[in-house]
Amino acid sequence: MDAERTARLERLFDRQEILECLGRFSRGMDRFDRELFLSAFHSDATIAAGPFVGSPKALYDWAQAMHEEGQVATQHNLLNHTCEISGHTAHTETYYMFVGRNRDETNWIAGGRYIDRLERRGGAWRIALRTNVIEWSGMLPTMPLPFADVPDIFANGAPSRSKEDPSYQRPLVNVRAESIPSGE
Repeated sequence: MDAERTARLERLFDRQEILECLGRFSRGMDRFDRELFLSAFHSDATIAAGPFVGSPKALYDWAQAMHEEGQVATQHNLLNHTCEISGHTAHTETYYMFVGRNRDETNWIAGGRYIDRLERRGGAWRIALRTNVIEWSGMLPTMPLPFADVPDIFANGAPSRSKEDPSYQRPLVNVRAESIPSGE
């Protein structure tokens, strides 16, 4: 393989590792998985998010408490992503959309961008500096949860903000037997 192709493959591997790092942050927050959340950051990272400025551990404690008090479920969705890599440093901009099901059954929705400096240390890409640019936010009217009246909707596992969530199940199995809806 020629040197140019090898370099392109290395950049792709780096970009993939960076995307996986960003995904660990989102999943760690939504599942209240502190270890997974912290694995997205270098321990000496600084994060600015709304009124918060501080370390990854302090961010997790602040955000987890805020989400526990305010919402029964959250989703930090990662969208458009740009990434500039120079040696062991990368600068990224990742659009996000946050949705939270509030305890009063309203829905909070917000969008913005994570602007990050990541560093590869000891072979691992992690966030060293983050600025959370919140661009919009609002409340959606209260509506019933879709499919909430379906019998056994959680037979294969109920969503959970813990390692009890079905996404942690290994191996993943379906509890219910295959069935064909009537009329087919």
